[in-house]
Amino acid sequence: MEMPQNLSGENGFPFAQALVFSSPPAPVENGLSFDTPSPKDACDTPLSNGTLYSGASSPSDSCTKPLCDAALEEKAQYGEGIKYVSAEEEELACGWGAFTPGCLQFFNTPKGILFFLCVASFLQGMTVNGFINTVITSIERRFDLRSYQSGLIASSYDIAACICLTFVSYFGGNGHKPRWLGWGVLVMGLGSLLFALPHFTTGRYEVRFSEDVGVCPSNQSLACTEAVSSLTNYRFVFMLGQFLHGIGATPLYTLGVTYLDENVKTNYSPVYIAVFYTAAILGPAAGYLVGGMFLNIYTEIGREIDITPENTLWVGAWWIGFLGAGAASLLISIPILGYPHRLPGSQRYTVMRVSEAHQLKDGSHKKASDPDFGKTVKDLPRSVLLLLKNPTFIFLCLAGATEATLIAGMSTFGPKFLESQFSLSASEAATFFGYLVVPAGGGGTFLGGFLVNKFKLRCSGIIKLCLLCTVSSLLAIFIFFIHCPNMPMAGVTQMYEGSALPGGRLNLSAACNAECGCLRQTYSPVCGRDGVMYYSPCHAGCKVSRNLRSGKKVYSECSCIAESHHPGEAEAGKCTSSCAKRPLLLFFMFVVILFTFLSSIPALTATLRCVPDRQRSFALGIQWIVVRTLGGIPGPIAFGSMIDKSCLLWQDQCGEQGSCYVYQNSAMSRYTLIAGLVYKVLGTAFFMVSCLLYKPPPAESAPASSGTSENGNCDLQENKPSLQTEEDE
Repeated sequence: MEMPQNLSGENGFPFAQALVFSSPPAPVENGLSFDTPSPKDACDTPLSNGTLYSGASSPSDSCTKPLCDAALEEKAQYGEGIKYVSAEEEELACGWGAFTPGCLQFFNTPKGILFFLCVASFLQGMTVNGFINTVITSIERRFDLRSYQSGLIASSYDIAACICLTFVSYFGGNGHKPRWLGWGVLVMGLGSLLFALPHFTTGRYEVRFSEDVGVCPSNQSLACTEAVSSLTNYRFVFMLGQFLHGIGATPLYTLGVTYLDENVKTNYSPVYIAVFYTAAILGPAAGYLVGGMFLNIYTEIGREIDITPENTLWVGAWWIGFLGAGAASLLISIPILGYPHRLPGSQRYTVMRVSEAHQLKDGSHKKASDPDFGKTVKDLPRSVLLLLKNPTFIFLCLAGATEATLIAGMSTFGPKFLESQFSLSASEAATFFGYLVVPAGGGGTFLGGFLVNKFKLRCSGIIKLCLLCTVSSLLAIFIFFIHCPNMPMAGVTQMYEGSALPGGRLNLSAACNAECGCLRQTYSPVCGRDGVMYYSPCHAGCKVSRNLRSGKKVYSECSCIAESHHPGEAEAGKCTSSCAKRPLLLFFMFVVILFTFLSSIPALTATLRCVPDRQRSFALGIQWIVVRTLGGIPGPIAFGSMIDKSCLLWQDQCGEQGSCYVYQNSAMSRYTLIAGLVYKVLGTAFFMVSCLLYKPPPAESAPASSGTSENGNCDLQENKPSLQTEEDE
């Protein structure tokens, strides 16, 4: 088909020559092809409402210069292409109210809005999925919070999103999307600033410690107090901050996606969305790295302290990242608020768009084509009913929920899995996992959108691609059959003499540390020169401690560590693992993450394609509700409960069970395999059913005057007057 050439880039449109009407322009409901075999012949062609049209270089002389002359002049200057820009250019200008400077119009393109949305999604991912997960331990320590309280803080984001999704996606989808997006990013920034507020409203963090805590004999007494610290009330401030994060991010992944989809070619839409989501995946990786760097700075900046970040009493500067992210979100919301309700030239893509919506037997899907549908609250039940009657949409939502469960579970417990299998510290495991997720998650997300664009897949082909990716990751997940052996730990995995524990029961006491009076509450693992790990220096019978120039702490005169018939030495920290299966495990974990994220953008694209155009924003909102309620929220809980079954050593908090210190690696791999298989099999089944039940529009419903759009079809309606088109291929 001979396409109008875009003279200012692929998706950018200048404001030189407008397509205007001799009478007030009426919307062309059934589409209009802009391709003409001859500009001269086009002059006498009526629009679908029967009126002749004319064009001019500006609205002021639109009545004196016919479109034919303008087209012929432009043809002589630019060749065969004809440039078309909406007559409503004053309404489609980028700016705030009447302030629309010309320099801003350079950004009034799909690439411009993509840049700002990518920055917003990057900040959201860095804050919610990066900083929060990184600093949660420091917040617990600083404000005396228990694990379930910090869990409520984390889940407040998803709760807020679920509450707002229906309202935002329904009314925002039919409203001014950039304004919803801009205000959302602004609210998200306020949430970040509020999250950092408790640091400035509390007193200084005072550390009470002794250099010889944990050394034999243990003369330290840790009293169990029932008094609840007043600092715990700050959890409500953190929950409110997370609630604002959830409210602000809601438009980003519903209205932001549909705004991109509406303003670019159908073929390019998956690539734009993939870039957008890749930025959202790189955000958490940056959050882990930057947040970890800030945690190496003491929370009271400028104050000298004798302890190091390795000390269990250390609290890092957890609040710096939230201040920076909050300020950046406030700034980035300003340009987003200045964008028009649609970009210049986007109507061309709307005209050429081919509906791939699932065809319902009763034909009720045609209701969504009504221009007035969805503009009032009374249409909300009908909108929900239309989506519930769409089996392809329903099963795509369920498949997305199973994938979200795996992603949420792996992102939460992936570092813990690496920490246990390879005997790493928590910070090392988090950094290691970040390096694994960035190429696999980010690369898979972008590659998924690229493949849809490269092969110009239709809705049915996209679902088949999702099915292929899910089956591939299902096969790769069998790698969890293998595992790394546990490092030997005295009293936990073996007896102090080296023999196996009878019945797997813990016994941290032995003759060598019987006189030390070691406390169970003080967990500070050390690695003896004999290659065995001990619960604490006291449990190893160590009596003297000293610091090396390298910063490592070394304990000597350890009665439980036999070294040439005299007490041996131990070094602070876990023993390093030399597991030969590490490369194999990491490679197949990479494959699982890659193919899981590879299906994310195709699945999102299939969701946009299988519903009517006017329901896309609302459909994404409903899908996010299903994904969060069935996947994102229960995912970490399901994985956590499975992994907790493999715990060998629990924290003892004054007789109450706390978090898990040591896991049995074989059981952890086995339970991870079971959970992964269950959700991957369900995801495969849901994608398969959605593919089988999908009913595309019949071929005869294609327009009578059939040119080819970028998808190979034309979106003109039957029996309506339109400009003749030609195929150039």
